[in-house]
Amino acid sequence: MLEDKSPQMTPISAYGEFGLIKHLTENFSFENPSTEISIGDDAAVIDPNGQQVVLTTDVLAEGVHFNLGYVPLKHLGYKAVVVNLSDIAAMNATPTQILVSLAISNRFPVEALEEIYAGIALACKHYKVDLVGGDTTSSTSGLVMSITAVGLENAENIVKRSGAKANDLLVVTGDLGGAYMGLQILEREHSVFLADPNMQPEMEGYDYILERQLKPEARTDIKKTLKELDIKPTSMIDVSDGLSSEILHLSDQSKVGFHLYEEKIPMDSLTIATAEELNLNPVMCALSGGEDYELLFTIAPEDFDKIKNHPDFTIVGHAVDLEQGNFLVARGSNELIPLNAQGWDAFLNK
Repeated sequence: MLEDKSPQMTPISAYGEFGLIKHLTENFSFENPSTEISIGDDAAVIDPNGQQVVLTTDVLAEGVHFNLGYVPLKHLGYKAVVVNLSDIAAMNATPTQILVSLAISNRFPVEALEEIYAGIALACKHYKVDLVGGDTTSSTSGLVMSITAVGLENAENIVKRSGAKANDLLVVTGDLGGAYMGLQILEREHSVFLADPNMQPEMEGYDYILERQLKPEARTDIKKTLKELDIKPTSMIDVSDGLSSEILHLSDQSKVGFHLYEEKIPMDSLTIATAEELNLNPVMCALSGGEDYELLFTIAPEDFDKIKNHPDFTIVGHAVDLEQGNFLVARGSNELIPLNAQGWDAFLNK
């Protein structure tokens, strides 16, 4: 009989709930003086030292938000943190702590959870945030992750969605549509694999868009850049559900309309080429794809000269009176195309 040399996986029952939490978190260190009491007590204690506390939470569910057929567990842990820190960045605040809760089915050994927490630890180190608590429980429907992020900021620096005024400039960071195109490549190759497990996935040349999907980054750097430029946005939101949806959120909260110029939407050349390869409209990928985790914000017209040539930012449109509506201004023809919320919706995109 051949000897089984496959590594032995550790069942979660070997640790129990509290032993598992201790095992997964014992090597986390702390970066923020606001962290007073952390894992091991009944609750975490955070001392904001006169600042305002910013809170956000996000749930990622297997089969809805991710497919473990092609998403590495370490990447999943990292991304789960990033999507929450992006919300903190969108408030112009500094992320400081996170809490992590997992619902896990018995098909996951301890080693799988170690991979997830390795990704969480990498994100904590990169963004200088502290893991201060959470929970674990069993699941009968796969893996569910819930992360709560905490941020701190002085009241005068907080930016909401509701401050845009008519004639404000609409600005976005980075480039858009790449995460959605990365997802399309992953889905395509996964389908090929399911049809024929002997087929090797064709991932070469798609590195940038695959990273945009599997290991996105939160734009926590933008707060410092804006401060250096002496710019405080009048409103801001992160681009998690697609550019079109986010513009409509700003419109709803600020009671203004927006004109977005198609020719100004920033897209990487690989995003455009891949969309064309898959017979998709790259502009629609940027408008509705989601998961770019860039920041979309408005600035006063007088700040134009401060930002116009900066490599991190693209001015993509401007705010108008609410009754003028929300439109995409088509390239070349200047035709006005109504903006629709066709981005990601967890209750529709299943």
